[in-house]
Amino acid sequence: MLKVKIEVTLKKSVLDPQGATVEKSLATLGYDNVGDVRVGKYLEFILRESDKEQGEKQVKEMCQKLLVNPVIEDYTFELVEV
Repeated sequence: MLKVKIEVTLKKSVLDPQGATVEKSLATLGYDNVGDVRVGKYLEFILRESDKEQGEKQVKEMCQKLLVNPVIEDYTFELVEV
């Protein structure tokens, strides 16, 4: 079995209004030394697969078909044997 960890972020060229809101809110709270905030999503799940190469292939397909919008998002992932 493999533990899958996926991080999805907006592409650098895409405006991140949620990140801007978080940055402004942090400044309001006195954390005015924070900048360039980007908000993304994190997914973690167990993949019942023993072959790491096959697992990587499946995760890439999952990301391309459902989990990531490739027009505006980038992703990275990690597989860890459990």
